[in-house]
This record gives sequence, structure tokens and C-alpha cells, in this order.
Amino acid sequence: MIRQLVPTRVDPSTAGRDFWNRYHELRRLRHKELRPDDPLEPDDVAEKYMKKPNPFDFQHYYEISREGVMLSWLHGESVAPANPEYQTNKHLLWADAYVRIEERRQGIASLWLPLIARLMDELGSTVVGMHTDQPSGHAFLAWLGGKPKLTDIESRLRLSEVDWPMLERWADEGARRSPQTKLEVYDGRLPDAMLPQFAAQRSALLNTIPFENLDIGDIVVTPEKIRHYYEVTALTGEVPHEVLTRESDGSISGMTDVSWYPYRRTMLEQQFTGVRPDARGRGLGKWIKAAMLLHVHELYPDAEWVVTENAESNAPMLKINRTMGFKPYRTAIEYQATREQLESRIRSV
Repeated sequence: MIRQLVPTRVDPSTAGRDFWNRYHELRRLRHKELRPDDPLEPDDVAEKYMKKPNPFDFQHYYEISREGVMLSWLHGESVAPANPEYQTNKHLLWADAYVRIEERRQGIASLWLPLIARLMDELGSTVVGMHTDQPSGHAFLAWLGGKPKLTDIESRLRLSEVDWPMLERWADEGARRSPQTKLEVYDGRLPDAMLPQFAAQRSALLNTIPFENLDIGDIVVTPEKIRHYYEVTALTGEVPHEVLTRESDGSISGMTDVSWYPYRRTMLEQQFTGVRPDARGRGLGKWIKAAMLLHVHELYPDAEWVVTENAESNAPMLKINRTMGFKPYRTAIEYQATREQLESRIRSV
């Protein structure tokens, strides 16, 4: 019976209402199982995001359905030639799959393996990456032959428990220790004229992130990619906020960003924080994180939590977060497998 099921490619731009109905039904089941305490992304927001063309990354969508019911879903992502990251990341395919609870342990997840292999061959990929924070996911990826490469810790901060006087001291100390450094705060889009400098510095900082043993190429941010991101935020309602430090020579030495979503009014998402290596040791990281939290706390009085993720090996950032009051919430592991390991498992099924 399972062998009669066939993965089918989905094009969100042309998909009919029947597809979206079964997709959202499975999406809600997945959310209820894995993120029951978090707000669910509205259907229309999910559709807008999936329908939005992305010139920088290929999106690969597939479903396995039976009698109008979606049993499993797979989303793959790979870098496109228009992406400046293409040369160092074209060997990578990232994949995420879900099987509805009552259909598990019947071999449905294994049906994705030949499809992933074909995708890798079409794209010229030699490594596939998948992540999980679930016991069943760890077991499946270990069975597949995947090797754990990166451990990510999601941490959450309850705003009602924040030591606000401490954050005010951090902000004051940061300004006092670096009197020639200017703090800048931006709500929404950054000025377009600022994007070239910002993109270059963000690229440099992102490439200092510890990725442990993960096979990953260069991270390259460009003004064009930032503008595309802003187009997406206009569709989804996301509001980005940026706090950065600028040195007396005009260079950017540190940055941190937070996002707010209208359908997640009680939660703020702390995204990237980075300080230029030659500017470390002056408390800039604490300064910008404190300034950001003080700022968004005033902007969003309904917010109750701040959510963030860090590599387990990123001790300096984890130390700042723990001092701020962030507590570990869940741990996920990124696995990677080679095309050869995938082929070996396919032959054994």
C-alpha cells in the first residue's frame, strides 16, 4: 500500500485551493505537535511567503497525499546561480520533512530518499542537511547515516523577569567605555543608501559565527538580498528592528536585530548579533543587546517573550544571554549526509 504512494511536486504559484486546504491541515497538525505553545502563522501569510519568487534560492516543494489527505510534506532549499553564495554552497541541499503522526512507522519517510537523491543529482549537490529537535527525527537521521554537525540551542527570555536596571547599566557602561562610538536605532527598513556598507559588514560578521562541524560555504549579504527580504516583510507583516554601533571613522562595529510579527504579538525574535573582532572587549555586545531590548520593550508592551537561537559552542553570546535571563528552551541538531551515504541507505530499503 505504501509503495503505491508517489511524491508529487508542488508549484505554490499555480496550486489550487484543494492543495492549500490539505497543506494547511497538515501544517496545523505539525504545529500542534511540535510548537503547541507558540502562535500559528496564518494561512494567508504562509501562502504569500511560498508564492513569492526568490531569485537567490531555489525552493523545492513536494507532497505525499492519499484520497485528498496530505500524509507527508517535504521542503528543500538550494542556492541559485544568482546568489553570490553559489560557488561555495552549490554542493549543499537543505531538506525538511514531516509525516503525520498516525501514518508513521510505515516507511513513508523513506519514500523521500530517492526523490532527495534525484534532486541532488539534478542540482549537482553532494551533501544534504536536515535538522531535528525530536527523538523520532534523531533516530531517523541516524538510521539514514547522517552525522551530527551543529547543535543549536533555542533560548527564551520572559520579559516580566528581566532585570531592567541591569540592562540600563549595560547601556550606560557601553556608551561610557566607547565615548567616540555612536549608537544608531532603526525601525523598519534601513535607508537604502546605507545598504552597501551594512551588507558588507553584516557579511563579515556572519562569517565569524561558529558553525562547529557543519559543511557550509560563505555567507554573502548584498543590498539586493536585503531589498528582497524587505519585500517579503511587506507581504508577511514582519517588522525588523536594527541597533548598531558606528565608530568615529564611520565604520559599523556591531549590530543586532529583532523582528516582530503581528500574529506573534507576545513574542519577539532576537535574530543576529555580532561585534567586529577588532572592536571586542569594550562591552559593545552587551550595549547593543541591552539598548535593543529596552527599545522594543517600549514599542511592544504586549510582548511577553524574546526567543533566540545560538550554536552550543558560541560561549560568549550564550554567556551574555544567560546573564540577561535567557533560559534554554529546546535543542536541535543539524545533520548532514553525503550522496553516497544516501544511496547506501536507499539500496537497503
